[in-house]
Amino acid sequence: MIDIAELLTFIKVAETSSFSAAGDQLFVTQPAISKRVASLESSLGVKLFDRIGRQVQLTEAGIRLLPKARKMAEDLQDIKRSMTLQMQDVSGELRISTSHHVGLHRLPKSLKRFQEDFPSAQLEIEFVQSEEAYQDVLKGRAELGIITLSNKENPLIESLPIWSDPLACVVSKDHPLALSKNLSLIELAQHACVLPNKNTFTRQIAEQAFGKQGLKPQVRMNTNNLETLAMLVNIGWGWSLLPSTLVDEKLVVLNLPDLNVERKLGVIHHKQRTLSRAAIAFIELLKSDSTSL
Repeated sequence: MIDIAELLTFIKVAETSSFSAAGDQLFVTQPAISKRVASLESSLGVKLFDRIGRQVQLTEAGIRLLPKARKMAEDLQDIKRSMTLQMQDVSGELRISTSHHVGLHRLPKSLKRFQEDFPSAQLEIEFVQSEEAYQDVLKGRAELGIITLSNKENPLIESLPIWSDPLACVVSKDHPLALSKNLSLIELAQHACVLPNKNTFTRQIAEQAFGKQGLKPQVRMNTNNLETLAMLVNIGWGWSLLPSTLVDEKLVVLNLPDLNVERKLGVIHHKQRTLSRAAIAFIELLKSDSTSL
């Protein structure tokens, strides 16, 4: 197996007729140049240079090798140029797994821009729950996940927060707490609520807030659909925690200084997976769009 560095060193020595001059041009010491040439000669089983005094001349084997070595060096440069062009080209398939809520309320502008800016790229989007999208990335089924970020670290997952998503505590207009000015978590915990399922990141964030005061919310019903939660609150089934994008005039936002709950929405990818140019471009576009909101 021929070492590329040894082959390039051979070419430089042949061109300069000098081990020291070749070392200067390659930024390595003369002993290192001699070692590379000796190693190449050993691999090929032939002598490539005659050293006569201070003169360095190609042997017959060296003369025959030089054009082939130059051709290999040119091919190597072509490979480098080709890969550079490919790395500049945003194309191919990009598989994204995202939650319904993030996909509906955060992604439309970015998706439109991405398709306009990179028409050669093909987006494949799976709309699932954040927790499922997390598993899609972890198991390699998706390159990017755009989700509610978990508050637990995973050594295999890289998380990049993009948006802050404060959660408002809301009730219906005819709820007993609707006219309350300032509430404590103890008072809130005495009333029924509707929340996402226990395995969701949003539910875990909410229960952590209650747990700090030794409390547990009285969950009347679980559903992962945030629009359904808003409807259940509106018909008086209890209070809930909803992002501001779902709070309308039918709901009352409670003033709860002790319940300052905020989700982080963003991008995840597997740390052991080399991101495609399309994935890198999409992440940069998300970051750009988020700062322009």
